[in-house]
Amino acid sequence: MTRVGKIAVVVVAVAGIVSTPLVWLLDDPDTGQLVGASVQAAAGIAALLWAMFQHAPPAPGPQDTAVDTGAAEATGGASARTGVRRPGGAGSGSARVERTGDATAHGPGSSANTGIDYN
Repeated sequence: MTRVGKIAVVVVAVAGIVSTPLVWLLDDPDTGQLVGASVQAAAGIAALLWAMFQHAPPAPGPQDTAVDTGAAEATGGASARTGVRRPGGAGSGSARVERTGDATAHGPGSSANTGIDYN
């Protein structure tokens, strides 16, 4: 729920809760009015609690995509990637890899990856 929507629900709920005692104070209510006021108060409290415990959905992160990439080659301790790199699983969005090119590594310390690299 958006912040504006949450504020609107809280305002309406508070108005419902506050208006209930006015029925008792302004007039000598009969049984039906007391039941109606009680239902009104319960609905207002329920709406207030519902609004207070709503959490906004997480904002979508970036969508990392690698599609139809070319070949990559690493030598002398370098890295070659034809996909997406997300060190330590960083990022809150999605990662997608399709039809990536070849990645090759030659020599000590070199690395290659053609998909999603979480290292």
